[in-house]
Amino acid sequence: MKTIAFLLFLVLSTAPQGFTQSTETFDIISYNPPKGWQKELNKDAVQFGIDDRANDRQALITLFRSVPASADPRINFDTAWQKMVSEIVTVSGKPRMQPSANENGWTVESGFAGYESDGRKGLVMLLTLTGGSDMVNILTFTNTDAYQQIVTEFLASISLPKIAPFETTSSADRQTEPSRNPRLGSYKFTITNFDDGWKAAEEADWVKVTKGNTVVLIHYSVPDIRRFNNLDESTAHVWNTLVAPRYKNASNIWMRRSWYADGDFMNAKYFGEADVIDNATGKKVHVALFKDGTNGRWIEFISPDKAAFQTQFSPVYAQDGTDWNKLSVMGNYNKFAVAAEDLVGNWYSASGSNIQYYNVYTGNSAGMAFSSSNTEIGFQSNGTYKSVYKGVDNTQSGGGNRYHGETFTGKFTVTNWEMKLTNRFKGATDTFAIQFEAVKGGRILHMYRGSIEELHLFKMK
Repeated sequence: MKTIAFLLFLVLSTAPQGFTQSTETFDIISYNPPKGWQKELNKDAVQFGIDDRANDRQALITLFRSVPASADPRINFDTAWQKMVSEIVTVSGKPRMQPSANENGWTVESGFAGYESDGRKGLVMLLTLTGGSDMVNILTFTNTDAYQQIVTEFLASISLPKIAPFETTSSADRQTEPSRNPRLGSYKFTITNFDDGWKAAEEADWVKVTKGNTVVLIHYSVPDIRRFNNLDESTAHVWNTLVAPRYKNASNIWMRRSWYADGDFMNAKYFGEADVIDNATGKKVHVALFKDGTNGRWIEFISPDKAAFQTQFSPVYAQDGTDWNKLSVMGNYNKFAVAAEDLVGNWYSASGSNIQYYNVYTGNSAGMAFSSSNTEIGFQSNGTYKSVYKGVDNTQSGGGNRYHGETFTGKFTVTNWEMKLTNRFKGATDTFAIQFEAVKGGRILHMYRGSIEELHLFKMK
């Protein structure tokens, strides 16, 4: 995959420098390791680092094992950026995305952003490679361009097995003939009746939430809006992608522009609405499209008319005054009960955090501490489980990384919204509140143990 190197760096020379002649393999990835860099290896990742403290120069490359992924490369990148970057270090803003690349059945999404750590500014870069039903992530941190060529050559040396592209329905087919039938047989619970009268049903392209004559669609798809500078242009693009193909004779169209009172760019409010004719029923309806912030889902509101929409939710104003919470809260209705038979298999989760320290007398940076961890839980059909926790942390004192872990085996029981795991820490039985979130092609398992423990897992092969 020689094209990868061009995504983040200019290749300075075609002759490799600073690399060993041997090729190593980790998981499904082959590469040439950088010569003289410290290597750390565990089950989930291989990491190469160099720390030239005399010249205040550092660089770190982490190559993660392949994991199951969605069919959408951009969704995979955004998910990985949130977990591997945003939750671990403080970045200067959204990642600056590079053009996508495709080779041997793999699609590469890449981006970078500035960050500050321990009083030094640097660059964090993420490459997400999606192929078939898997993805591979490569993460680099550096506070200097001194190692630019070595990192470039490392990326250029990466080789992945050739695979056929992931087979999925084309976006055009999804737009013209969207599935309106639940994915029967995939999971035991595909419908949730909420106490407030709303009813959620899992369908192929969205979760359909209904009450009375109001329909709300929580879309799985996240169209690419990177090339648009303005919110109204972004909203119009998504409208044309997700909404317009299912309606006709649109009138009273309005795509709302951004307004400073909505918050910073991470909390942008995307909103558009129109009166349309539903192709499926021939009825005139009012449709509104909304997304709350960077990580929100695109939500479609279908009401008999505009007045009904405003009564059920909120009037939306060109400037401030809108009660956005009444719209954004609808994303919480993507929630389904869990059956024990749905859990059989291996589930995986990763998380991280960091703390920046400052001297209380001088105000100068006193270093940064960070931690990251992953959890894998295997559920068996006989009611037993095995959970493996692994973590790494580092203190601001520069003492190096510390690795730790814990393994538990026991029994599990599930009653819709609750799970009990026996033989946990010191033999205790832990109780979790649980729920499924529907995504394209599968589910995310959310587990909460009060404020003590929180896991968000996806199913592995």
